[in-house]
Amino acid sequence: MSLRPDITHLLGRARGDLAMGLPVALCGPSGGALIAAAETLDAARLAGLRSVASGAGAQLALAITARRAETLKARAYDGDLARIVLPPDAGTAWIAATADPQSDLASPMKGPFQTQRGDDATLHRLALRLVKAARLLPAALVLPLQDAEAVANAAGLTILPAEAADAAMRLSSPPHPVISARVPLQASHAGRVHVFRPDDGSEEHFAIEIGQPPRDAPVLTRLHSACFTGDVLGSLKCDCGPQLRAALAQMGAEGAGVLLYLNQEGRGIGLANKMRAYSLQDQGFDTVEANHRLGFEDDERDFRIGAGILAKMGFGAVRLMTNNPAKIDMMRRCGIDVAERVPLIVGQTAQNKDYLATKARKSGHLL
Repeated sequence: MSLRPDITHLLGRARGDLAMGLPVALCGPSGGALIAAAETLDAARLAGLRSVASGAGAQLALAITARRAETLKARAYDGDLARIVLPPDAGTAWIAATADPQSDLASPMKGPFQTQRGDDATLHRLALRLVKAARLLPAALVLPLQDAEAVANAAGLTILPAEAADAAMRLSSPPHPVISARVPLQASHAGRVHVFRPDDGSEEHFAIEIGQPPRDAPVLTRLHSACFTGDVLGSLKCDCGPQLRAALAQMGAEGAGVLLYLNQEGRGIGLANKMRAYSLQDQGFDTVEANHRLGFEDDERDFRIGAGILAKMGFGAVRLMTNNPAKIDMMRRCGIDVAERVPLIVGQTAQNKDYLATKARKSGHLL
């Protein structure tokens, strides 16, 4: 029996390190790189990276997604990302302003930027996926080094084998049942909450089971992504809270159902980035435009998690309460039969009518 961490454990360490401002190393057979999250990097560690770069004759670059590059008018020669050369006098304020769009309208002329072309951007691409997984802004400093592993060992940094990390991050970490307990609910006294925990150490997810739905028939199901502002605070900017309560009420009325509460706040970008998107909406951008300016796609959620939980609970077919065709498509691709789509159109307010219109127009929701 080995006590050594495997790639899943190392990825968990890397997410935590990046969130706390520590660089991590990506290593492969032909070299590697030190990477650091733009959002959490401090001046001392930036100076340390510059010192390593100077000693190795290497060049620091800030990797940003093509979405963010489009806003900044930086050339994304690599298609899905741009590698901006870090100017010699650029400090953490410059890095933050390039990564974070909050001041874009106040200071629209951030360039001109020198972007790299040629060579391999695989490690830059992986760096962006890692900072996204840490729920940080999708921008990362990348320092390619032939001896990245040696430098990381000397500094006590987490080292990730790049190919194994890339393969592991493409998979959906399987959710495992932890515990379940009876919880009488306002919608139904016959409520039971199941807690599921993924192998990769990321957020736990929950299944709220109403009644005792049979496993051999389609079950009334809702895949509900966590929304702190809507579900808890009663925000009028979205329809999430009303959808949550309406779904539970319908399951209670029918006497059976399963609501999956998936911790994928803000369409998978995390609460802090969701608040950044809200701030951009106050500047006049719609929800999709705000995500793009931050460097994210329209929707970063992984609905494979929901399919995995349903399978673990013994369900193979659902009557899916949703207005989102992407959820139907993913359930079917994961082997869950969607016998019926049950519309869930509730909660329109004066404050969210434009948001709902954007969901219909740009994200294909059936509203």
